[in-house]
Amino acid sequence: MSVFEFIEAHRGEFYLQVMCRMLGVTRAGYFSWRGRPISKKKMADDRLGEEIKEIHGQSKGRYGVPRIHAELKARGFVCSRRRVARLMRELGLRGKSRRKYKVTTKAAPGRQAAPDLVARNFQIEKPNTVWAGDISYLPTKEGWLYLAVMMDLHSRRVVGWARGERLTTDLPLAALQMGVDRRQPPPGLIHHSDRGSQYSSHLYQQALEKRQILCSMGKKGDCFDNAVLESFFSTLKRELLLGQVFELRQEARTQVFEFIEVFYNRQRRHRALGFLSPLEFEQINQGVAA
Repeated sequence: MSVFEFIEAHRGEFYLQVMCRMLGVTRAGYFSWRGRPISKKKMADDRLGEEIKEIHGQSKGRYGVPRIHAELKARGFVCSRRRVARLMRELGLRGKSRRKYKVTTKAAPGRQAAPDLVARNFQIEKPNTVWAGDISYLPTKEGWLYLAVMMDLHSRRVVGWARGERLTTDLPLAALQMGVDRRQPPPGLIHHSDRGSQYSSHLYQQALEKRQILCSMGKKGDCFDNAVLESFFSTLKRELLLGQVFELRQEARTQVFEFIEVFYNRQRRHRALGFLSPLEFEQINQGVAA
């Protein structure tokens, strides 16, 4: 924003003569500026700024420069990231910054862990080849709401999820069952997780064997072995909570559904997918149904 634009924006708050004196310009210079036609560049910036505000609002303030730039390109706008960053600064807009992720699952003592079949190779060529599961929580004023998710690492699409008030094996089992019902994966699907007691339990291992799913587990206490899921929960807490705590668990349940099924899977642009949403990525690469 130029000095004269600042003066124009605050004419109703301060005396013109005072602003000109404090900002080191003349009244004549200001009136001369007002009489000039708006430049094409300024008009283009104004139009782009309106699009940026709309995209930022539609993402509920979640998107920063990279994803807003990707969305602008998808809408047919030709502009640089630097220009988007400048306009966002001028508009006072910013995305949600990352927060540290806290692990909730704990290893089950005395149980032998499965081998790591993924070895941090998260770039999977085909759908329904490797799924990853994890559990986290959302704070509410009624207490924790736990969330288990199952994600297809090929497209980063959440294929199954479940919410509950207790951190029991039933929770990831429900997320697994949702994924199986939706996708009907072939035998030999790799299921990757940490060594948490829910995933290493006899009940959960039985469910995997029954469905001919191969179990893979990362090393104890190493968050990078399941980095995609940890990134998902970091994103969810940053972009869904927006620094707030839900009043009721039911409110959190509703918001989780909207975030996963409406926003994350279908709309959110992922850097690892070339700034496509998981659904777009699947439709382009494999023709997977919505």
